[in-house]
Amino acid sequence: MKPKMSDKNIIFMREAIVQARKAQERGEVPVGAVVVKGDEIIARGYNRPLSFNDPTAHAEIVAIRRAARKLKNYRLTGLTLYVTVEPCPMCLGAIIQSRIKRLVYGTSDPKGGAVVSKLRFDLNKANHRLEVISGVCQAECRQLLTDFFKKKRINKKDKNGQAVEKPKDIQ
Repeated sequence: MKPKMSDKNIIFMREAIVQARKAQERGEVPVGAVVVKGDEIIARGYNRPLSFNDPTAHAEIVAIRRAARKLKNYRLTGLTLYVTVEPCPMCLGAIIQSRIKRLVYGTSDPKGGAVVSKLRFDLNKANHRLEVISGVCQAECRQLLTDFFKKKRINKKDKNGQAVEKPKDIQ
């Protein structure tokens, strides 16, 4: 899983980052995804679990569903999914089931990633071979998450809904 920084990968990852920012604007964890066929983006998605009251509405799932509807086929053979963060087990399962050819992600997810991080899935045992490229626009993708969770901690409330005092070094 060596990073390949081709111009095409950077261009499409930047669009996934745009999607992640849309999630962030809505108070969702900033994860964005795009599905690409050749040189064309055919579907976009960003995290929507809170907005949709749907725990499966991750950026990858939203983008995969849109691509499948557009192509009128759940098999997305030969397509590439760009996502800002390493997919979780649920999303990796959907990627494999949809037969996406290539996964390109920005930054790892040490708490829930299923490709190389905490919940490492053995891709060699899957019924479908998936090419994986990691680390594309890694710093920018990681910074989105860092900033989001830092702000979330600052604005944290206690059990009674009262603002928790901010640490002195953050005020």
